[in-house]
Amino acid sequence: MEDEEWILTLREKLFESAGFAVLKARSGAQAMELFRAHHVDAVVLDYFLSGMNGTAVATEMKRLRPRIPIVMMSGFASLPGEGAVVDAWLRKGDVEPEDLIKEVSRLIEPRAGTPRSANF
Repeated sequence: MEDEEWILTLREKLFESAGFAVLKARSGAQAMELFRAHHVDAVVLDYFLSGMNGTAVATEMKRLRPRIPIVMMSGFASLPGEGAVVDAWLRKGDVEPEDLIKEVSRLIEPRAGTPRSANF
């Protein structure tokens, strides 16, 4: 989930090249619709989103599926209390693309023969 189209497209290509099936959302409301309608193995989202911030989205997702791994991306270092809502906080300027893939892969359990999926 990312409100900047070019970043969303780059992340989509990155995750698809690593074998993930990708669902994309540009707003918190759209992300919640996709989350309710589809099974996902992990969520990667931006902190700043149009309509609602990433913390509000993550909180609602965890309420619906408490075990879903959520990776928050932001230009900030982790904010106080975010660790209770997300499983990983990555600072955009400090993370390499392969590190993002490694972090999401670490958080999900691979299923033999089943494509991994992530919601953005």
